[in-house]
Amino acid sequence: MISSISGKIIYCTGDSLIVDVHGIGFEVFAPKHFLVETQAGESIFLYTYLVVREDLLALYGFQTAEEKQFFLLFLGVEGIGPKLAMSVISNLSLDTIRRAVISEQAEIFSRVPGIGKKTAQKILIHLQGKVGLSEDGSEMRMGTPIDDQVLEALTGLGYSIVEAQAAIQALPKDIADDVEEKLRVALQYFA
Repeated sequence: MISSISGKIIYCTGDSLIVDVHGIGFEVFAPKHFLVETQAGESIFLYTYLVVREDLLALYGFQTAEEKQFFLLFLGVEGIGPKLAMSVISNLSLDTIRRAVISEQAEIFSRVPGIGKKTAQKILIHLQGKVGLSEDGSEMRMGTPIDDQVLEALTGLGYSIVEAQAAIQALPKDIADDVEEKLRVALQYFA
């Protein structure tokens, strides 16, 4: 099993990157937010998971061990394969996943392309009791129903779920719990 990889990025594609390790190029599928941040020529280290099937060998890479752990949790859900598990991690932050599980909001998972209501419920049931505090042990900022409305408004305006979540997480803690005010300040995040 290949549990980690380090080397130089040769190039990035839409959903993977090629990592040169002593003259051998490994294709590693990675979360989209990571692919956007990387450039050819950079040295990287990734935690990896090797998927072995009859007709496939695929390597999936993650910036943190926690991301890899969530990926493995998603693989344990009936009906979710590696591509769909990677899609969840690409579209939702780990804190959003935790918040969705703790507050039992399956609809957050159904916002990910390829996941319907039934699969979202399966994810919620499978992850119950398996996720909790943030990696650093701190309490995470729990979203409110107002935050959910702001998230829905931002995605309706064309922002991705990850971008919308980042804007909501960047909101000042002392902001009024009002949809219009939070949306106004969240839109300034993108300016």
